[in-house]
Amino acid sequence: MTTATKTSNAVDKRSLLNSDQAAALLDWIRQRPRGGKRLHAFFATLYYCGPRPEEAVAMHVRDVHLPDVVAADQWCELMIHTATPEVGKQWTDTGEIHERRDLKGRAEGDTRSVPGHPALTRILRQHIEDEGLKPGELLFQGENGGILAGSVIRCAWRSARQAALAPHVFDSPTGKRVYDIRHTRLTKWLNDGIPPAQVAEWAGNSVPVLLATYARCGDGQLPDLKKRLEAAGDLPEPSDAG
Repeated sequence: MTTATKTSNAVDKRSLLNSDQAAALLDWIRQRPRGGKRLHAFFATLYYCGPRPEEAVAMHVRDVHLPDVVAADQWCELMIHTATPEVGKQWTDTGEIHERRDLKGRAEGDTRSVPGHPALTRILRQHIEDEGLKPGELLFQGENGGILAGSVIRCAWRSARQAALAPHVFDSPTGKRVYDIRHTRLTKWLNDGIPPAQVAEWAGNSVPVLLATYARCGDGQLPDLKKRLEAAGDLPEPSDAG
């Protein structure tokens, strides 16, 4: 009798990026000679809002709600409603590499909105202006228009890691996959005290899946937890035996 190997879907804490690493990677991509600014807007969206990469490449300009330039509140909002994962030409009805799908774990036609930091508002506003994009066009496009290819995304990310990270960090699990940018954002939301139900809504996960996936990634909460446990008191002192 063989015993099935147990697997875990929990995120490896070592794969997460710190803020300095994320800044260095995004800055290197921005300065990349070939399509750097366009790719920078894509990766910044992953970092600040945590969509799945296949959701981000499916977004159109009209899915980004930007505030007025003079508004006091400069948070933007992303409407995520479609995913276009790469599945291979042989697996699609159209012969295209990407297949258009509804959101993972959601009812057909369902959408979700995610707030975007003012830093992302500035990046996307400039990106849309520089690229001359219209509301019905894809927000992130390849060099010749059309969907941004996964091979281009992965190549740019690997090059950024190799150039911007120390050799021992590059060889480590830190930010190894593009998907680790999403893991970094969701973990940061949780560690910043955003309620799990809200994070799950923004991420497009259920609360149980969210908590199981990021259970090992808590950070910065241990001192507060220790204080709470101390405040709860200790066992009473034993009475002296007569």
